Order: sequence, then structure tokens, then C-alpha cells
Amino acid sequence: MSNVIKLKKGLDIPIKGEPADNLENITRPETFAIKPTDFFGLIPRLKVKVGDKVKAGTPLFVDKYMPEINFVAPVSGEVIAVSRGERRRILEVVLRADRENLSEDFDQSDPTVLNGEEIKSVLLKSGLWPSIKSRPYGILANPTDRPKAIFISCFDSSPLAPNFDYAYRDEATTWQTGIDALSKMAGCKIYLGLSLKKKNKIFGETQGVEIRYFEGPHPAGNVGIQINAISPLNKGEIVWTLRPQEVIMIGRLFLTGKYDATRVVALVGPEVKEPRYYQFWLGGCLCGLLKGKLSKQSKRVISGNILTGTTSGSEGFLGFYDSMVSVIPEGYDYEMFGWALPGFGKFSPSRTFFSWLRPVNKKFVLNSNTHGEERAFVLSGEYDKVLPMDILPVYLLKAILVNDIDAMEQLGIYEVIEEDFALCEYVCTSKIKVQSIIRKGINTMIKELG
Repeated sequence: MSNVIKLKKGLDIPIKGEPADNLENITRPETFAIKPTDFFGLIPRLKVKVGDKVKAGTPLFVDKYMPEINFVAPVSGEVIAVSRGERRRILEVVLRADRENLSEDFDQSDPTVLNGEEIKSVLLKSGLWPSIKSRPYGILANPTDRPKAIFISCFDSSPLAPNFDYAYRDEATTWQTGIDALSKMAGCKIYLGLSLKKKNKIFGETQGVEIRYFEGPHPAGNVGIQINAISPLNKGEIVWTLRPQEVIMIGRLFLTGKYDATRVVALVGPEVKEPRYYQFWLGGCLCGLLKGKLSKQSKRVISGNILTGTTSGSEGFLGFYDSMVSVIPEGYDYEMFGWALPGFGKFSPSRTFFSWLRPVNKKFVLNSNTHGEERAFVLSGEYDKVLPMDILPVYLLKAILVNDIDAMEQLGIYEVIEEDFALCEYVCTSKIKVQSIIRKGINTMIKELG
């Protein structure tokens, strides 16, 4: 097949606040948290209690049904809280960092001389196994599974996304070490999805992988879209997926023998005074990152991108899989006639406003206002314009709503997760919560079929 895959369907949202190529170091946060809610399907079992001292890499909790999978402390310090929700569900394990930042010793080693089981054991023990997600369903990978391939998207096409080429420009050796470890452990093909428009200085020179280039609007950078274009999933097949920052963390583990939770994070959005990159930490409190860098207006702080991220607030914590923090206006204000009022300063993916007449590079200040409430499910064809997959999105959603498992299988439930339908939710005339419906369908499939 061709090494270049062109996607025509999708939408690039023209929002202000892209990060400049400027990386700054900031003071390490005082508090950190690891959130079981970041891992779909996880039922945690605590390994620590309030007051315990931990090091970076010390297990905080494990998966109840796969206890060999550890979820570890990102830094050394003391456990100061275990936040719980309904039915005593664990929401966060909160740490107060110390000055020393000691780490558990996982032995420095060359993954090319280890066998697959030895590498797997290191990843499970160190807490880096949760970096690997499994498709179908986008859940934690089962260590006993044998995937047909590993897919890594080396670019993010979501709104205001960081440029991984810039963020990891000095990590070539670390990146290749992480790839070597994954290749030796899984014993299958590793596919890298690269953007045709970027330089790909590091990713394009990766050894031992198959490279595919993608051209087109968002969601071209979604790994699910890339899987569908390269090797679609059939019933009974399993693939694993990772993001570049997790591969980097795996490489650091083998090069240093330490659990290193640092990562480059992009602080972006129209409410950020100077959007740029920062050297930050997985699970770190966002208060230090945001202090003095935002406007004084009412705003929404999102860990992740504006389509799929989690609202965290300025006192929240960076999510396990997130490499950006987005800040947009809250959108509590209401205007006369709402969406029906014409205007040149508004953006619409349809021709509702005059944004289709805008200059190519014009950016908008977009907020969280949905301009209406949920209403009847209208068959408008909008979803098909932004989903570059060979499935029927509206029929899949309706099959989920009526719990028709056979129809869900036939309509492609194995190939999608929420992020693949995020644009469908954004353009939806009926204001349907599309992503939550997709997760409901996935949960149904796991419950009924395992």
C-alpha cells in the first residue's frame, strides 16, 4: 500500500492560542495526584494509606482484576489524601512532593538483550504498563494478550495540539530505546503515523518500524483513524496503541533505571497570555503552571484538548495521557437570538454564519457555550463529513442506544472510541452527547462479550 494516506473528511477548528516554539522550565509542583478515572474499566485496589512515604515508582494502587499492573507515584513524598466519590469510588490519590525526589531502582538495561517477558516484567513493575492501551475499546492492555500490531501516532491534529517534533527534538536516543523495548516485547509490527506536513526529524528516522504518512484535517492524527486506514480491526483481533510521550518514558526507564515522570506540556488557548511549552510532570497540580499566565476573565481549564479533555479547574492535576492544557472562555454569557444572530466574528463548521468567507488564517476566540440544549436526533449528514472512517456513525449511535449488540458489531463498534467521534459531537445540530454514547456502547460490549 502507499506510504501516504490522504484523508478528505474532518475539520480543523480555527481557534486562537497555538503554542509558540518556546520551552520553559518551571518549579516542580508541591502536590501531585494519580487518578484511577484516567483509566477506563479500572477498579483500583489501594496499596498505600494516608501518611505513607513513597518514592517515584512506588505502587499506589493496582488493578483489581489484573493485580500485576501497578499504578505508581510520579514523585517521592507523602500520601496526603485519598479522594473518594459515590460508593467510595477512588477518584484521586494525592501526594505532597519532597525536595529529594528519590526513585525506586528498576535496573538500567539494554532492551535489545532482554527477552520479551523480561521487558514486560519491567514495565509492569515500574508502572509504565498503563501507557499501553488496547483496541478494541481503548482500555488497558492485558499483559497476556498477543497483539497483531502496535500503532503510535506521532502527531496530534486536535485543536491547538503540541508539535511533538519540537517537544521531543532532543530525545532521539530515548525514543529509539522505547521503540526497541516495545518491538522486543510484543514481537509484532510497529506502525508509526506521521504527518506529511511536518519535518519528522526524529520520528522519520526510527529504526525497526513501518511508517505511514497522513495528510488531511483533524482527526487525521487520531490513532483510531490511522488503524482504520492501515489495518482495520476485525472481531477477535487486538492491537496496542501508545502516544509519543509514553514511548519516551519507557526509553528513559531502560536508559536510567528510574521512573521519570517529566514531560513537555503545551499551555494553550485564547485565555493564555503567551501560549508555549513547559517542562512539567505527569500528575502535577496545574496551579503552578497557570499562575500569572492567564487572563482575568471567567475561564475553563481543560487537561487535554478542547474536544476530548477533562475539565480540571486551576487546582486540578495533569491527566496520565495528557500533553497539553487548554484554557478557553467559560461561555456563560448569552446573546439575543443566539445562533440565529448573524455575524462575521463567529465560526461555524456549516454555512450558518459568514465564517466561510473569512481569510484562510483567521482564528477565533471560541468558548464552551453550546448555543442550545439537546433535542431530537436529526439526520443531517454532518457526522459523515467529519469522520474519515468507512462506518455509518448515526446508525452505530442508534444501535448503541437500543442495545442492539449484533448491529453494533456490524456497524464498527470494535474500531472506535470516544475521541474518534469528538468532531461529530462538535458539529451536531441536535447537541447529542455523542462521546458518552460511544463509551456506553463500549461498556455494553465489555459486559456482554468480555
